[in-house]
Formats: sequence, C-alpha cells, structure tokens
Amino acid sequence: MAYLGLFVTAFIAATLLPAQSETLMVGLLVAGYVPWLLVVVASVGNVLGSTVNWFLGRELTRFSERRWFPVKPAALARAQAWYGRYGKWTLLLSWMPIIGDPLTLAAGVMREPLRVFLVLVTVVKTARYVVLAVVAAQYA
Repeated sequence: MAYLGLFVTAFIAATLLPAQSETLMVGLLVAGYVPWLLVVVASVGNVLGSTVNWFLGRELTRFSERRWFPVKPAALARAQAWYGRYGKWTLLLSWMPIIGDPLTLAAGVMREPLRVFLVLVTVVKTARYVVLAVVAAQYA
C-alpha cells in the first residue's frame, strides 16, 4: 500500500497540483522499504504525471482563439520564440520545484515530440529520486 501511495503522490506532484513526493519517499526509505523499488515507483508516477501536463498542453492550444483563454496571443508568441531558442533542453529542468511542471505543460503546447519529451523527463526525474535515495541512505 505504501508503494501505491508513493506512486499517487509522485503522479500528483508532477501535475500542476501541489504535492510533495520527496518527503514521502524519504519517510519510506527510513522505514526500511526497498530503495530501488521506491525510486522506480516514484519515477514512473512522476513521469506519467508530467505526461499528463504534456497532453494538456497539446490540447490547450485548440482553445487559443477563445476569449477566456488564459494566455494572450502576444504572450503565446513570446513563449514560442523563447521555446524555439532553448527548446527541448528546458526539460532538463523539469525535476525542479515550481518551474518544472509548467515546463512540461509548455513542451506540450510547443509540440515537443512525445518520444523526446519522455526520454529527457525520465532521465532527470529518475536521477532526482536516485540522488534523494542515496542522500537519505547516508543519514538513515
């Protein structure tokens, strides 16, 4: 049940909703759960949550002409220009709190190919959980 809880928390944490999977993971590590399995479960949940953001971003642009659309055309054009300059490599920051989740949404809006998105996001999000597990193991 603890692994399912970590999966759900990691999934939610990767969406635009607030949640903290790192705290739960450290608690489970200290409680003696299998570190590599925690890393896998948290990574899969987090990457799937980011993929939801990517899909939302891809679908969001269908509504860009509507009056209620939250981003003005000029701001969307600026974001597209910025993404054109830095592009897919911004996804290497997708592991970071606060800015990471909007970056995954922006990748969908900017039509980043899913294959590229998944590789970059999986690498950095898994690396974050590996580092967290290693650091927690030093103090446990």
